[in-house]
Amino acid sequence: MARSTTPRLLGAAALVLAAALSLTACGSSSGGSGGNSDGSVTVTKESSNSPYQGTLLTNHFDKPDLVMNDTSGQPFDLRKQTAGHPTLLFFGYTSCPDVCPTTMGDIGVAMSKLSPEDQKKIDVVFVSTDPARDTPKVLRTWLDSFGKSVVGLTGDLEKVKAAAKPLGIMVEDPVVNKDGTVTSTHGAQVLAFLPSDDKAHLLYLSNSSVDTYAHDLALLAKGVPA
Repeated sequence: MARSTTPRLLGAAALVLAAALSLTACGSSSGGSGGNSDGSVTVTKESSNSPYQGTLLTNHFDKPDLVMNDTSGQPFDLRKQTAGHPTLLFFGYTSCPDVCPTTMGDIGVAMSKLSPEDQKKIDVVFVSTDPARDTPKVLRTWLDSFGKSVVGLTGDLEKVKAAAKPLGIMVEDPVVNKDGTVTSTHGAQVLAFLPSDDKAHLLYLSNSSVDTYAHDLALLAKGVPA
């Protein structure tokens, strides 16, 4: 699949199709990237002057009101503890065979390209969609492969679903396959929340490249508006 490195002007139908393709990698054949009444997100280029390479959202979603345990076993309030920080939010699970490790790997490499000071300015939050298996220890060990500063949250799956739904990210109950493996169907979108208003302004699908993340993370660390 080709990787885009420029802001994209997508109709709602095209974006839903792109999201569905991302979901297929996680074991689903359908899904949306919501926001509108039909389950779609409206995106816009907002002119060619945007400095960002991610997809710009016309609907700027609030951070989910989500409190879950982090990998140290302590409560983590997503809104309060990331307030005023550029934040990347991704829903996935550690035994995912494809999109989760590749997405987190791309973000981890992009973060490593930033200065230590800029790395500290950005919060990367990974919310488990398979909390029964993603214990704090399992989640921490897995996330450390991509960056020791990544925040991992795990706990009540119903809370995860409730947090993802207003963002248009589908999360389904994990399914145990005949071979014993687990498939957790979830939206493969990464949302970027800007520090100016703590709302999601940018979206990255599963084909976003390391270069795209590195370019945009450098801008996010500087607080550049979208």
